[in-house]
Amino acid sequence: MNKLGLFISRRSYGTAATFRAADTIVKKTQHGNRKPDSDKLVFGANFSDHMLTIKHTTASGWEKPVIEPLKSLEIHPGAKVLHYATEIFEGLKAYRGNDGKIRLFRPDLNMRRMLTSAERSVLPTFDGQELLECIKKLVHLDADWVPQSTSSTLYIRPTLIGTEPTLGVSAPNESLLFVVTGPVGPYFPT
Repeated sequence: MNKLGLFISRRSYGTAATFRAADTIVKKTQHGNRKPDSDKLVFGANFSDHMLTIKHTTASGWEKPVIEPLKSLEIHPGAKVLHYATEIFEGLKAYRGNDGKIRLFRPDLNMRRMLTSAERSVLPTFDGQELLECIKKLVHLDADWVPQSTSSTLYIRPTLIGTEPTLGVSAPNESLLFVVTGPVGPYFPT
């Protein structure tokens, strides 16, 4: 149990109970995208240069985390997420303080909710602190995407989906945990 108490799984999946942030493979983009004007941001329309992906199978457990250039996901049309909504997500934000430092607001609560949702959705669980460390690496790599504005933030969307290509209601034997980020303005603009 880590100091934040985020590892709440009572099950073991495969040979690896969780992934480790220290094992993260980083593949930097060669061509960064143009950043939008932070005064004209709308919620959810822009994405930063990189994403985090971590694959899981019940046979092998969690693979190493990979931070790579943002790309479309390749998914089989029979994937459980498409037929049975075997998916969960969270949403958190990174803020840039007056001192220029980037901060996450209570991410431990997001991790707890995500782990509770994973258990209830029969998706693989993991150490929430390890995912949080992976997210910090992703945000650090794309730090120039965190707006220098009091009305804008970097939105962080961790998502876990069942990717096993089989029909029939059952726990997926293959899953994908991914995190995308992007600068956002207010959810409800005035």
